[in-house]
Formats: sequence, C-alpha cells, structure tokens
Amino acid sequence: MLLPRMETKHVKVVAHTDELVEISFAKNWDFRTDHGKTVPLNIDKRFIVRRGVPGVYMYGIFERQEDFPDAQIYQLRIVFKLKEDKFRFMAISDTRQGVMPRGEDRDNTRSQTLAFKEAVLMTNPSNPQFRGEVDDKYQYSCENKDNKLHGWISDDDAVGFWIITPSNEFRTGGPHKQDLTSHVGPIALSMFVSTHYTGIDIDVTYKKGEAWRKAFGPVLIYLNSASSDDDCRKTLWNDAKRQLSEEIESWPYNFTRSEDLPHAGDRGEVCGQLLVRDRCVDEELMQAQSAFVGLAVPGNVGSWQTEGKGYQFWTETDNTGRFNIKNVRPGEYNLYAWVHGFIGDYKLDLSITIQPGNKVNLGTLIYDPPRNGPTLWEIGIPDRTAAEFFIPEPDPTFVNPLCLDAADKFRQYGLWDRYSDIYRHGDVVYTVGVSNYSRDWFFAHVLRNTGNITDLSTTTWQIKYNLQDVNEKGNYTLQLALAAASYAELQIRFNNPDAIQPCFTTTRIGYDNAVARHGIHGLYRLYSINIPGNRFIRGNNTVFLTQTRSHALFDAVMYDYIRLEAPAV
Repeated sequence: MLLPRMETKHVKVVAHTDELVEISFAKNWDFRTDHGKTVPLNIDKRFIVRRGVPGVYMYGIFERQEDFPDAQIYQLRIVFKLKEDKFRFMAISDTRQGVMPRGEDRDNTRSQTLAFKEAVLMTNPSNPQFRGEVDDKYQYSCENKDNKLHGWISDDDAVGFWIITPSNEFRTGGPHKQDLTSHVGPIALSMFVSTHYTGIDIDVTYKKGEAWRKAFGPVLIYLNSASSDDDCRKTLWNDAKRQLSEEIESWPYNFTRSEDLPHAGDRGEVCGQLLVRDRCVDEELMQAQSAFVGLAVPGNVGSWQTEGKGYQFWTETDNTGRFNIKNVRPGEYNLYAWVHGFIGDYKLDLSITIQPGNKVNLGTLIYDPPRNGPTLWEIGIPDRTAAEFFIPEPDPTFVNPLCLDAADKFRQYGLWDRYSDIYRHGDVVYTVGVSNYSRDWFFAHVLRNTGNITDLSTTTWQIKYNLQDVNEKGNYTLQLALAAASYAELQIRFNNPDAIQPCFTTTRIGYDNAVARHGIHGLYRLYSINIPGNRFIRGNNTVFLTQTRSHALFDAVMYDYIRLEAPAV
C-alpha cells in the first residue's frame, strides 16, 4: 500500500516550558470510517521546537493493533517541497553539491525521458547551463549509514534548509541499505521505510493478528543563515555539519516526552571482540578490523538486511576487532556482523536481552567464514559491493556533473549500455593470472543491448584458469558472492558452455534494481557451490557464467567476489 498524506484529527500540547514546546497531531484508525480509504495505522506525529535551536524536531509513532487488516507499507517518509524560486543549490555530501535544474526542466517540453521516467536528458532547460545534462533522483541516493545530512541553499537569502538524521536505529534494512535524499523539485526527503534497492525482499508486509508499534525519528529540520558577503554555500554547509555533530553527540535526546523514545539512562549497551578464523589465510586468529557489528530483530543469518519492522543498532570494530554498541533500546536482539575481506555473515547463536541501564559483555567471539579448501584463484574483494570492478566512463551525452567524483562514478546514467559498446564482439573473458579485475571485469553482468529494446541478448562471461593438478575424487568449491540481483538467473557451467543442464543455477533472484537506480550494490547473496573433481581437467579450464533472463533491460547481477577452492586438505 502506498501511503497517502497522513492527516490527523486530534491536536495536543504535550509539553510547554521555557525551553521547548512539543505538539502531537494524532489519529486512530477506525474500520467503520477508514477501511479502504486510509492505511490501517494509528498515527501520532510530533513536533518539537527548542529554545536556541533554529529548526523543528519531528518524529512519528505508528501503531497497528492485532485486529487491523493486512497491509503492505512500501514507504514511510517525510517530504518537503521548497520554494523553487528560492532554493536552487542542493548539497548531499562534500562532493555532491551544485545548482540544480527547476522542476519544469524535467517536463517533456524541456527534456527527453530516457530508459525510465525518473531519468531525463534536458534539451531545452530554463537555464541553458543544464542543456545536455541528465537528472535522475536516484543519482543522489546514499547508504543509510551516510544519510545523515542533506538539503538546500537559497543563494539570494543566504539561508539553508537541512534534514539532519543523528541515528539510523529506526530505518529499515541496516546500515548499507540505500535510499533517496534530496532531488529536483526542490524536494527534501527523510526516508524511514522503503523498498528502494531491495525490492519486495524487504519485510514490509503486516498481517492481521500481528500487533506492531514503532517510533521513527526524531530528525531535525535545521535552518541556518549566513552573510551574503561570505561564501554562503560553504558557510551554510559547514554550519550544518557542525549542527549534525551536535545532534549525534546529544543522541538519544533527553527532551522528548514520549515513552516510545527512551532516554540514555533507559537504554543499554553491548560490547565484545570479534576475531576471524580462516586457516587458509592465517594459522592464527585474525582481528576483525573495520567489521560491521549490529543488533537487530532475532532472525536467520543475514536477515538484518531485509528486516523492516524493528530497530537496528550498528557500529564498526576498531583495529583489534573490539566493538561497543551504545544506546540500545530495551528488547530482544540477535547480534550480527560481517567482516571486510571475508565472505559470508556472522550471527551469534544467542538471544540478547537489553534492559535499561545494563551493559552486556559478550567477550571474544569467533567468526568462521565459509571455507572448504585452499584458494586456487579469486576475483574481487569481499566487501559486498562491485565498486572494485571496472566502471566505464559515461557516454558524454548522458553526464550528471554531480557524479563526476571518482567515488560516485557508478552513479552516472547509462553505464549498462557501455557494456555493449566496449564488448562489441564478445563478452567478458577473464584470464586468471593475466587479467586485472579493476580493468577487465565489468562492474555489472548486464544484457547486450542491440539497440532494440525488444531484442536483448543474454551474456555469458568466461573465467579461464590453469590447473596443474586435479583431484578427480575430491570436491571443489566455488564461492560466489553477489552484490546485487534484479530479476536475474545466473547459470554456471564448467568447461562445456553448451551443456543442457548447468552445474548450478541461482534460479530467479532479486528485485533490487540496483543497475537502473545507479547503485553499486543491492542485497548480498552468497552461494557455496560444490563441484565434483571430475568436472575439471588438467591444464586449461573455463567457468561459464550466463545471466539467462532477458525480459527487461535491467535484468542483471553484480558480483562481489568469486573464489575457487581446492578440495579440503
């Protein structure tokens, strides 16, 4: 269900002191009057104004009672539409900033719609400087962990409008889920729930009989000003970053009046140390440096990335693998983690109960990443993205200046079509020991576009390698980690590309649409594929990877990492 505007009926002053005012706008859902008209949710929208803070704190409390009918809530968000004649300069990060087109520049009289409605090529914009540029709101997305500050500046008035999000605990999908920020309109978004970059794999379905209650926010809508004599853009942006730091330092807030927002003393923390055991890499235990460790709703290994109803709390380990997850709401959690440089997911087989004021010390935890034998060869870096692979230069016809920084190169429009330009006469052929994955492995396994959208060709990539010794009676393992998948099926064959039955198929997977939405990853998937030794020959061997689905232009996968392991020693 796509939510309408959340209109409310009851207004209440929750708090009114010399330091702040908090107001509640609430509405309870009634089957008799609301069924089929509004989403079955009880809504309590809160607004707080504090002395000395130029802005408004906003949060929402949403509740479903057990007798509410089924619902799918694909999006929960706060949307701001600013005055177009005032706010023209958008800032998302230190590198993604610039004057933006007007909303009318996206109309069909001033632009050409590209492969999907969100992407346009401006042909006759009101400001000639934008002629020949591409605009697409998904080019301005970022991961939850980085989605802390974005907004708009009015140069004429030297004022800024910013959305500051000091915590991700209430967002869905964990720290790496990507979502929208600001875009042409001028629009500024505070995204709480969405299926962006995950599709329907994320859990946003609510069944009758399932009670649910959750607080989203607070976020701060921050307003600032500068002297018009200064470099106001730099001044306003830096001041907004300063305010962000203050808000993060103050989290969790101690001024909110709802029991749904526990203050610091009513929360707990979890600490410990994470080590990695992979004797094919090191005989000794290794410290899990810069690993992501988090608490989320109890579930299966890796379930946090599709979890959409509870709270999540994440941190990164230090150089010794130590972690401290602070300010955790009371409740039942599992501890999850993943470690840069190692495949797979970690989950502690223990339910962790957080009570107000307690600190849980888990001691030393050991992660055994999937491994069946020593490495024969590998492609990529296990980091859950395709960022290390070859990302081509965009077609000069389809450039967005806000994505020129090397770290944002993958956000440029039309990179999927560059595959057909670069590999005109054949698909990717990667030779182990000769090829370089940053140069010779395209970042996305896409279809071949012949120029006719109804005539898309599947593509087969090859990995060539040499085996001097083959254990025909042993079992080899292909570790296949995918960074994204969208309506795709990946089939794998060894040494015989024409074999009717593949050695392995993922079957149809993925809804994340990461290629079309300019992401460098979607949901992470790992397959440990067992291959009998008699599939190999002494000497030259080839793995054939075929993406078999060609129903739409963006049927594709992205690889994170591939490794062939010899039989266990």
